[in-house]
Amino acid sequence: MARSINQVILMGRLTRDPEMRTTTTGKSIASFSLAVDRQTQDDQADFFDITAWEKLGELANQYLSKGRRCLVQGRLRQDSWDDKETGKKRTRIEVVATDITFLDGPQDGQQGGSSSVPRSNTSSSKSKDTVIEDIDDKPIDLSEIPF
Repeated sequence: MARSINQVILMGRLTRDPEMRTTTTGKSIASFSLAVDRQTQDDQADFFDITAWEKLGELANQYLSKGRRCLVQGRLRQDSWDDKETGKKRTRIEVVATDITFLDGPQDGQQGGSSSVPRSNTSSSKSKDTVIEDIDDKPIDLSEIPF
């Protein structure tokens, strides 16, 4: 019998800044929404609610902001409840993140949150690019790797 799989991978841009909150037991949760462009010509997107718990949520809150790109890996979770105003049963599906990869570098010295790393101005600072001109096709000797 096959095992069940609940895994999702999304890459897109945040539609809003992460919102941080804390549960009654003291666990931190960050929530944000991700817009994922469709691969069609008509510029449509799908929108997903993302929840990141504890340390992952704190990092998302610190380094992500509206418009930033990220890759989210996680699982789908469905919530259901009775709407107090209408009495109807409501449901929603969200992504519970297990890993987030930040795809954009710092913007204008800002990283979101309280910490910031100054961004170097590419027009005033000249970095030296290393160009590798000769690459041989010899196999790699694994005994030469130091770890």
